[in-house]
Amino acid sequence: MALVNFRREALKPAARPPVNARIAALLDGASVEVMPRTAAKVESFRELLAPGSRVYIAHIDGTPFEEMLATARRLRAEGFEPMPHFPARIIRDAAQLHDWVQRYKGEAGVRQALLLGGGVKEPAGEFHCAMQMIETGAFDGFARLHVAGHPEGNRDIDPNGGEAEAMAALKLKQDFANRTDADMAIATQFAFEAGPIRDWAERLEANGIEMPVHLGVAGPAKLQTLLKFAIACGVGPSLKVLQKRARDVTKLLLPFEPTVLLADLAADRPGNIEAIHFFPLGGIAATANWIDEQRGH
Repeated sequence: MALVNFRREALKPAARPPVNARIAALLDGASVEVMPRTAAKVESFRELLAPGSRVYIAHIDGTPFEEMLATARRLRAEGFEPMPHFPARIIRDAAQLHDWVQRYKGEAGVRQALLLGGGVKEPAGEFHCAMQMIETGAFDGFARLHVAGHPEGNRDIDPNGGEAEAMAALKLKQDFANRTDADMAIATQFAFEAGPIRDWAERLEANGIEMPVHLGVAGPAKLQTLLKFAIACGVGPSLKVLQKRARDVTKLLLPFEPTVLLADLAADRPGNIEAIHFFPLGGIAATANWIDEQRGH
C-alpha cells in the first residue's frame, strides 16, 4: 500500500511557486516584440498572448515593407494591437513615410507606432531622428505614439558618454506631447539591474519629462544569447549582472530569467513606469509562458 501511495504522489504535477503579487501587477499590460521572420514561425499568437496585447513589430534594415505589413495584418486579425517600428534612418523621404502610414492604417488597422532613429549609421534619406517624422504630420490621429528611451545611455546619440543629447531629444518629444493631444510614452532598451533604471526614471522627472515609461526587459533566454544581444545593443553597466552569472559554471547552461530584476522593481516601483515591454530573445513561446507563470495562469 505504501508503494502505491508513493507512486500516486510521484505522478502529481509539480507545484508551481507562489505568485509574487507585485510582479503580477507589474505585468499588467505587458507587451512583446516580434520580427516578421520570427512571427512567421508562430502557429497561433492567440495561444500565447493575452487578447488585445500590444505587439511591437521590429523593422530591421533590409526587411521588406510587405513583410512588415503582412505581420501587422495577421496580428490585427488574431485580435492583437500591432505597433510597427518606424526607424527614421531607413525611410527615404516624407512620401515614403506617408505611404507606409496609410497602408498600415488602411490594410491592418494600425493606430499605434514606435518612432525611433534606428541603428543605421548613414540615413537612407532626409530623416535621422524620430522628431523629424513626427513633424511631418504623418501620425496625426494615431491613438498612441511611443519613442525610444535608454536608461543606460546610447553611444549613437551621445558618442562621448552621458545622456545630454538623449535627454534633450526626449524633452522635445515631451514638448510636442504637451502642445498637442498626442498620447505618448517611452519604450526603452532592455537592462538587467533595477538601480540604474530607478535613477534614470528619477532623472526623467527632474527634467520635466512626464511621458510614461514602458520598460524594456529581456525575456528568458540562454545566458550566451543574452550576452550576445546585450553587447550588440549597447547595454550599459547592468551588463555586469550577466557577466557575473557567466562566471558561475553551475548556472552557465541554465536559462536567465528576469525574475530578480522585476521583483526588485516591483518592490519599489518608480511612479512613471507604466508597463513592461519584453524582448523575447529566447523565443516568443518561452517569454509568453514565463509571463503566464508569473501571473499564475
